[in-house]
Amino acid sequence: MTERLESDDQPTPRPTPRPAPGPVPKPPVPGPGPGPAPATPAAPAAPTTAPAATTTAPALASPESVARARKFGRVTEDGHVHVVVDGEEVLCGQFPDASEDEALAYFARKFDDVEAQVALLEQRVAAGAPAADMLTTVEHLAEQVAQRNMLGDLKELESRLEALRPAIRELESAERAAHEAQRAEHLAAREAIVAEAEQIAGQDAQRTQWKQSSARMAELFEQWKAHQKSGVRLGRSAEDALWKRFRTARTTFDRHRRAFFSQLDADNAAAKRAKEALIAEAEALSGSTDWAATAAEYRRLMDRWKESKRASKKDDDALWARFRAAQDTFFEARKADNARIDQEFEANLVVKEQLLAEAKALLPITDLKAAKRALGDILDRWEQAGKVPRAHMRRVETELRAVEDAVREAEDAKWQRTNPETKARSNSMLAQLETKIEDQEAALEKARSTGDAKRAARLEEELSTSRQWLETLRRSSADLR
Repeated sequence: MTERLESDDQPTPRPTPRPAPGPVPKPPVPGPGPGPAPATPAAPAAPTTAPAATTTAPALASPESVARARKFGRVTEDGHVHVVVDGEEVLCGQFPDASEDEALAYFARKFDDVEAQVALLEQRVAAGAPAADMLTTVEHLAEQVAQRNMLGDLKELESRLEALRPAIRELESAERAAHEAQRAEHLAAREAIVAEAEQIAGQDAQRTQWKQSSARMAELFEQWKAHQKSGVRLGRSAEDALWKRFRTARTTFDRHRRAFFSQLDADNAAAKRAKEALIAEAEALSGSTDWAATAAEYRRLMDRWKESKRASKKDDDALWARFRAAQDTFFEARKADNARIDQEFEANLVVKEQLLAEAKALLPITDLKAAKRALGDILDRWEQAGKVPRAHMRRVETELRAVEDAVREAEDAKWQRTNPETKARSNSMLAQLETKIEDQEAALEKARSTGDAKRAARLEEELSTSRQWLETLRRSSADLR
């Protein structure tokens, strides 16, 4: 812009002499403070003395940026740079002892830097990047733009910054919602850990699988630490409440476990003492030779052993080995004694086998009197023969008893045949049956004479049955004589 805006009451400043050209331009004089300059710019300050030259030149804008900046500002002859905002010129600052393009380029570069940051922020918002500190960045950039110490379309830059505010707030809102959802998910996970720990701690101690439950409780603790280390923060009150529950569950579980195993140790010790007492009794009996009474006592000891409580597996196995060893000592001794006795009784077995052969020769019985006399002699010699080996005892006794039973049955049969009462009952039944047959014959004759064929047929059948019974009774009566 070529027109110069000056107030009526201020003299026109004299042009600032420009230094001889050199490779390094002098740094500009800073502009006014952060607030915008009044509509009518103040008179430029007196020419300043350039500071000492630096080894590096200030960064300048590209020719394109300078061309754009020229649309929004101008440079006075004394090096003051103005920017137009809403149709009014505002002093940016002063860049003495430099060309117009250099002065424009310096303040255009400042605009370019801020605009680049705004563009980057817009890209981050569009990409949905984390919104942390975005509003702070907007405020910082807005403050820089408000200082009016740069050259460019400041109003357009301010509009872009204002447009970013609601977009950033939407991002923040979405992030809060996502965070709350993630927090709820992590809270549910922590709740599940605590609930399972409480369930494990609340188990019946007598039914708890302590090895598996202890391993699972340790896994839950590792899960808790992993959530606490890398999970979402749940808030102090929520985390403290959950941790208190989890800690209480673990403490309760550990207390129950210690109490269970303490009681288990006490029960094992009591069971061990009771079984050691049984072992002492068994060992005291192991040398007895009263075979029958001692074997019965060992059976009672075994019943008491089965009723007693179990000790620990290691102790119980060792105790049982001792108890069984005492029994084995006794029963092996009895077995050896029985073997010795059986060997002695082998000769008796030979004698009894011969007696059995004589007894079996009496069968079938044809002469009861002679069979009874022979069997009595066999029984006398049987008793004199003595015991036989245990393995054969039942067999030979059973075979002899079969012969005795046969003689007894023959004797009973004879008695039945000669019993007077039996004969009397048989004769009475014969008389009654003969009378009945006479009556049936008379009735049959009458039915035939009257022509009652149906009644006659029935009477014939009854008469036939009665005659068969009569024949049977007559045979039986003959046997009893």
